[in-house]
Amino acid sequence: MASLTIQNSLAPGSAVPFVPLEDGKVSWYACGPTTYDLSHLGHARNYVSTDIIRRILMHHFGFSVNFVMNFTDVDDKIIIKARRNKLLELETRKPYSPEQRRELVFKAFQAYASSNLPLLQSADDAADLDENNYQARKEAAYGRVLAGGTITGEGKPSDAEAKVKMYLNALDSAAQALRTGTLFDSAEDILLPYLDSLYKETFDTRDQTPFTDLTQAMEKAFVDDMTALNVLPPDAVTRVTEYVPQIVKFVEQIVDKGFAYEANGSVYFDIAAFENAGNTYARLRPESKNDKALQEEGEGSLSKTLEGKKRSGDFALWKKSKAGEPFWPSPWGAGRPGWHIECSVMASDKLGEQMDIHSGGIDLAFPHHDNELAQSEAYFHECGKGEHTWVKYFLHMGHLSIAGSKMSKSLKNFQTIQDALATTYTARNMRIVFLMGKWNDGVEISPDMRKQADNWETTLDNFFTNIKAKLSEAEAPTSAVKDLSLADKSVDGLTEELEQAKKDLNAALSNSFDTPTAMQVILRLVRDANIYMNKSADANLQTVEAVARWVTKIAGIFGLDPGAQPPYEGLGWGSGEIRAAVVDPKTAIKPYAAVFAKVNEDVQALNLAHTPVQAVLAQQQPQVEFSELEKSGEQDIEKLALPYLRATSRLRDELRGIISTAALDPMTKQAVLSLSDRIRDYDLTDLGVQLDDQTDRPSLIKFVPAAKLIAAREEKSALLAEKAKQKEEARRAREKAEEEKWAKAKVSPLDMFKGDAKYLEWDAEGLPTKLADGSEVPKSQAKKLKKEQDRQKKVHEEYLVKFGTSA
Repeated sequence: MASLTIQNSLAPGSAVPFVPLEDGKVSWYACGPTTYDLSHLGHARNYVSTDIIRRILMHHFGFSVNFVMNFTDVDDKIIIKARRNKLLELETRKPYSPEQRRELVFKAFQAYASSNLPLLQSADDAADLDENNYQARKEAAYGRVLAGGTITGEGKPSDAEAKVKMYLNALDSAAQALRTGTLFDSAEDILLPYLDSLYKETFDTRDQTPFTDLTQAMEKAFVDDMTALNVLPPDAVTRVTEYVPQIVKFVEQIVDKGFAYEANGSVYFDIAAFENAGNTYARLRPESKNDKALQEEGEGSLSKTLEGKKRSGDFALWKKSKAGEPFWPSPWGAGRPGWHIECSVMASDKLGEQMDIHSGGIDLAFPHHDNELAQSEAYFHECGKGEHTWVKYFLHMGHLSIAGSKMSKSLKNFQTIQDALATTYTARNMRIVFLMGKWNDGVEISPDMRKQADNWETTLDNFFTNIKAKLSEAEAPTSAVKDLSLADKSVDGLTEELEQAKKDLNAALSNSFDTPTAMQVILRLVRDANIYMNKSADANLQTVEAVARWVTKIAGIFGLDPGAQPPYEGLGWGSGEIRAAVVDPKTAIKPYAAVFAKVNEDVQALNLAHTPVQAVLAQQQPQVEFSELEKSGEQDIEKLALPYLRATSRLRDELRGIISTAALDPMTKQAVLSLSDRIRDYDLTDLGVQLDDQTDRPSLIKFVPAAKLIAAREEKSALLAEKAKQKEEARRAREKAEEEKWAKAKVSPLDMFKGDAKYLEWDAEGLPTKLADGSEVPKSQAKKLKKEQDRQKKVHEEYLVKFGTSA
């Protein structure tokens, strides 16, 4: 087996050998969500990709993984959103008159525009911005951005343009609210920051309920999303608010070691002191070390008040709480943890002074992860022992982007996971999309990528369906079929291809979890197996089954079947839903038994005496075969249903057989045809069973999701209805053309030009001689009129022959 290498952000470049601190065991800390809003597809990309790597480590490479994840439940974004939500709730309760409400929204509208879109109020405009002149000013100031360009007119659109569009969308809604009077219903985006500016300093934070209500609700939503995406739960979960005392002690030790200092109630990390002690700062992103925009983003609201900092790059370990912010006691006064310190404390508490893997989205590399590394290595620093290694391998998941901008809550350009699963994706399909890209590469989901993912899933789905159907056919109580399909044979080409696929897949996964290559290995093998299985009726199904079971195992390792459990020794994947652990056989087969009973009854009603059908009716006893399965403890619903499905299918096969061989009267023949179609297209389709007719062999029974079969049936019905409609429209068009043709032919050539206002006189043959102005008809025109009359004579004669009458 190839040795595992891994792309380590701490060692940019080629993948490096993965050697955990303890043989066979992996300690892993993953940055979890900030619980202030619903999770979106960008989060799905991060956590699903993380889950895939975790599963590969555990179930392919055999590591024991201790996976810890945090929930950030106190943070600037959480504080602001929770406080604003509460303030808006309080505001809606106030007994405002309609005029007072409008004035409040109007002031919020102007404040929002002034703060975020200053170009709307240019120096040339004497009038204040309002809902009436807003549209014209928007087009004048930001028309270039709205048309897909950039603010400056140069380069490609990025996050800056995405923000402009977000701000304009908020003002669009607010302007509409001001014009229509809907006010509070449509202007929430602009009202929230305005109310916050008015009342945040009077907000009583001794009651932390508004904050905990928000974070607990969002944490539950996140957990539900991850469950829906089949992401394994962490082995341990940590929350910032449960670690505040430990955070205070952690910060104290960093201060005591001389790597941090207190200023105006806040504590800042001293980067210069850290580096002077022989340590390296910004090891992940050295090029971003002096990026002020990223530094300010990392500091949040504190970045606006820098008093007391020795250097602008120094970052907060502990923040002095301002009015309107929750607080906890500390040696430096009432405050709250800095953003980065939380992970250092919680990860170190759970995993010790060293860990194998730390992961998160690529946007966290600087400043969050670089600051985590610095403060943690400062905490564990010992003089004379060199730099401390807190993390061996840093894994950063690539962004998911939309039109060049990362998907982000702050940009409001995201689709929530809940919405995506309800409208656009299944959990399996989304995971396949992510598997088709490298975990550390950026991904922009394109129609082509979606098509590739759909094709991959469909290919495997059909492969599993077909091999299970053929195995069921071979294992049916028909020895001739069984002997033919499962005969012992020598090692063939497909066996060799399977062994090569195993080697190729292992090589791909050993190369820093190269899932795109692994997915191609699987697809290639499945296509080869399909060719082998379909090339002859006596293909060795045991070889194909071996392929299917190996593919099933890898699909299970990748998390593509939520109902599967390691070591993934089944055959095929489930529908995507987790089934009950214990199945009651009699309850499970009721729908199948009911269909058989109904079909049996309807066949008997046809009174097909003296045909093979009558003998089959007497022989069928599916309940006996089912009872044997029940006694054996069988839990697979498909296997339990097969006795009834085989019996139903056999009756249909016999019905099809007698249509061309038995001497049936027309009415009986039509009834047999109708029943045969109904069994296939309705009775079994509604159960999620597809019958494939085979020449000289029983129909092949396939289990396919009922929704898929019903959709195909409805699509077929719609196509037939459309064809019938087109055929009818064509018939009517032909009839109309025919009517118009004979209506024209009915006119006598003597009369065809008479009554036309363009002419004044006609000769004895009915040809015009003078125009309406009294002038003679020109010779050239007269020749044309004569040719038209000759053509009319011919069609008029045809009319007389056909109808025998004239006009």
